[in-house]
Amino acid sequence: MSKIKAEIIGLGSYIPDNIIPNSHFLDWEFYDAKGKIEGKSNEEIIEKFKAITGIEERRWIDDDMVASDMAVIAAQRALDDSGINPEDLDYIIAATNFGDVAKDTYFSDFMPAVASRIKDRLKLSNPKAIAFDVIFGCPGWLQALIMSNQFMKAGDAKYAMVIGVEALSRVIDPYDRDAMIFADGAGVAIVKLNDEEEGSGILSYKAVSHAHPQVGLLYNDKSFKKDHDPKARYIRMLGHKIYEYALTEVPAAMKAAMDESGYDIKDLKKIFIHQANEKMDDQIVKRFYRLYKMQTPENIMPMNINKLGNSSVATIPTLMDMVRKGELPPHELHKGDLIMLASVGAGMNINAVVMRY
Repeated sequence: MSKIKAEIIGLGSYIPDNIIPNSHFLDWEFYDAKGKIEGKSNEEIIEKFKAITGIEERRWIDDDMVASDMAVIAAQRALDDSGINPEDLDYIIAATNFGDVAKDTYFSDFMPAVASRIKDRLKLSNPKAIAFDVIFGCPGWLQALIMSNQFMKAGDAKYAMVIGVEALSRVIDPYDRDAMIFADGAGVAIVKLNDEEEGSGILSYKAVSHAHPQVGLLYNDKSFKKDHDPKARYIRMLGHKIYEYALTEVPAAMKAAMDESGYDIKDLKKIFIHQANEKMDDQIVKRFYRLYKMQTPENIMPMNINKLGNSSVATIPTLMDMVRKGELPPHELHKGDLIMLASVGAGMNINAVVMRY
């Protein structure tokens, strides 16, 4: 096995200032998938929503911002944290599923690529720094991290910037109760080639795509309210089926990555899992440890979904950045810690990575 691997040497994030509490939705008019007004009161809907997802509030960007604006701020913070010369970057990879969506436009703008816009805004002039976007559902940032590792193993890169950014507040149906799940944010990692035998970096990974027949579990569609803007398309999901899918498939992918790493499950210090649903994430990790006939260790899985909501590709890097900064006690992240990162999302796609931080 090659000793070359991608090591995270810098982290940065951007979390919007606008706090949107659950009470924000008390006056919303919710409809079901058949276009009928929900029979329960908003108080009941919100109470049940919080019990299942754990979400108390989320962050949305300012009206005059788009996703790439957040990413530029997070990217500069990650570069500052890494201490490298930005012109030494070989790759700038942006994971995003909707690109830049201006307020009230419902239009995903990917030309030029979000990564290219970030490179321009950072004033990086090296033409050898290849900028491109990755669309892989919520696991996109983690897939981009895997790709950076592959580039380094191939001898094609020494430094890469891996970006996860999404502004889901721009693509939610204002008449769908699932709109309460989604949030905005950006997280960025700077990764470096490490060829030390026992050094930090990615040790193993597992990625899978179940497009058939699961491709329709997350999709875009018109509003639940039949007379709402017929041209608009919003993020839509089959929550219960996603829950069942994730609980079956994600623990298996995590185990495959763990087993391939060569380390014992007891060596794991932290699991950073995509912040999709508090109850679902908790069950995924419990089932993962159950595969090893173990109880879930205390303080193994930091969570921030209760305050930040689900920002898709941005959840793992922002979560890591918060833990590293000591913002989610008692969780801590130290150099040399053996950690796992895992995600699931549209595609349906799953990935899991074991690395030494």
